[in-house]
Amino acid sequence: MVLEQILETKVKDAVKEIFDAKLPLVEFQPTRKDFEGDVTVVVFPMLRLVKGNPVQIGTQIGEYLQENVAEVLKFNVVKGFLNLVIADNYYLEFFNSIFGMSNYGYAKADSRDAIMVEYSSPNTNKPLHLGHIRNNLLGYSVAEILKAAGHKVYKTQIINDRGIHICKSMLAWQKFGEGETPESSGLKGDHLVGKYYVAFDKVYKAEIQQLVAEGKEKDIAEKEAEILLEAQQMLLKWESGDSEVVALWKKMNGWVYKGFDTTYKTMGVDFDKLYYESDTYLLGRNVVKEGLEKGIFFKKEDGSVWIDLTDEGLDEKIVLRSDGTAVYMTQDIGTAIQRVIDFSDINGMVYTVGNEQDYHFKVLFLILKKLGYSWAEKLYHLSYGMVDLPSGKMKSREGTVVDADDLMDNMTTTAASISQELGKLEGYSEAEKQQLYKTIGLGALKYFILKVDPKKRILFNPEESVDFQGNTGPFIQYTYARIQSILRKADKDGRPELIEGLELHIKEKELLKQLQLFPDTVQLAAENYSPAVVANYTYDLVKEFNSFYQQVSILGESDEQKKGFRIELSRKVGHVIQDAFRLLGVEVPERM
Repeated sequence: MVLEQILETKVKDAVKEIFDAKLPLVEFQPTRKDFEGDVTVVVFPMLRLVKGNPVQIGTQIGEYLQENVAEVLKFNVVKGFLNLVIADNYYLEFFNSIFGMSNYGYAKADSRDAIMVEYSSPNTNKPLHLGHIRNNLLGYSVAEILKAAGHKVYKTQIINDRGIHICKSMLAWQKFGEGETPESSGLKGDHLVGKYYVAFDKVYKAEIQQLVAEGKEKDIAEKEAEILLEAQQMLLKWESGDSEVVALWKKMNGWVYKGFDTTYKTMGVDFDKLYYESDTYLLGRNVVKEGLEKGIFFKKEDGSVWIDLTDEGLDEKIVLRSDGTAVYMTQDIGTAIQRVIDFSDINGMVYTVGNEQDYHFKVLFLILKKLGYSWAEKLYHLSYGMVDLPSGKMKSREGTVVDADDLMDNMTTTAASISQELGKLEGYSEAEKQQLYKTIGLGALKYFILKVDPKKRILFNPEESVDFQGNTGPFIQYTYARIQSILRKADKDGRPELIEGLELHIKEKELLKQLQLFPDTVQLAAENYSPAVVANYTYDLVKEFNSFYQQVSILGESDEQKKGFRIELSRKVGHVIQDAFRLLGVEVPERM
């Protein structure tokens, strides 16, 4: 039984016995730093049931707890706040209970519903960009946090591999590529295909200008540009199964997938199942037809099919065009249903998609509920804001958006520059240095993005993120490395030993209290789909450890029992930092 549960029961008993009142709940908060105590009971809410002076009420409850609860050593009352000092033995017993526990804070695997988490979901006409970095980091981290909270998790993405956008790249390569391949050019496949998407756009804009110069209206010119008409013809050929076009589509998409795989590997994310829009774009039409028969949808005079959501504060939404073809909403309905067919134990899905799609997902979830799917009650849109860079900090190779590969390379370079300035790398081989720069650089990027609430827009500054001070990834990584250095010098293997009868230093107690919060932190992060909860917990833990390190002697302690305890406490803090950062997809170096 956790401390607050014990205290809540006993506070209710005290109020019943002393004041003959039934207290519905007890409000706790951490004791303020300027008062003595570990846990504070807030007396003011009790005044609705218990009449009297809050100081006197608090004192009477405190006396009862001191007498009846072994964990309560002493108390003090400040105004309407009952501050309880918890006995050192309680914290030592807690430490003994987690001492040899691997994955402390993680719930038992598969103890809760299975959830599918979708993230990344790129187009195959260009490389991944800065927005995809936030998307991937969020989706991957949320999946790992849900796993740690006890869920079975399937990671997935749906790849947008069809449509006019990919035909534009294909056509430009046909026209201007002269057989260029990733091997002949030295370019990653996704960068090569992206290069031809840009090439298409340049020619398209030039043709529009030419048509406007010849007297055409701009909106008409945009529709009549010859290269666009050719791309539209190519799309029609693809849809009809033209063997030459389909072969080119497969070849160029194959280049892109190899490029994506390299980027995902560098980023440290993975997937259990891939869906392709070329396979799913026909899904959902039969579901809509069935819904039409049940009266969930309605047909307009032109034959198009809609759903009326005005009673829910939304509007009418089209789900089938008048020619019977699907819209994106139709595909998403069908894909969601297909996923539950593929993974029958799914009872919820998380869609990691930018906040510009908030309305789309409100409609999608509502439609699936109206269609009667029980799992539709457990769908969640992990909506996130954009990521901006300070102007002029980086240029994309395409000149329009910041390329994910470029940014990750830049982070490694930035970490190398700052690490060299700090002069912390004596005794490292060149290979070790390069690996460390990558660990620090990517850790800085991931932590900076994940420490912010997903819904907030981010201004990402690469130099600020690689600071070795403050709420940054490298600061936390450095503390972890410091702990590993202490353990190497201690030369102890961490064998479990019961630690009893010690009088704890206030900094030891504060560190133990912070460790106690980790399991609830994991659950809270899962409930809110927010890696920021884990990131900021880890920063608080590291701050508490550094305060402990500065004020309490560890290896210099003459009392062997105290020294042993402090070494093992440091070891456990290191384990929790590592496990917390694992949930964020961030590596921790053994040395820095």
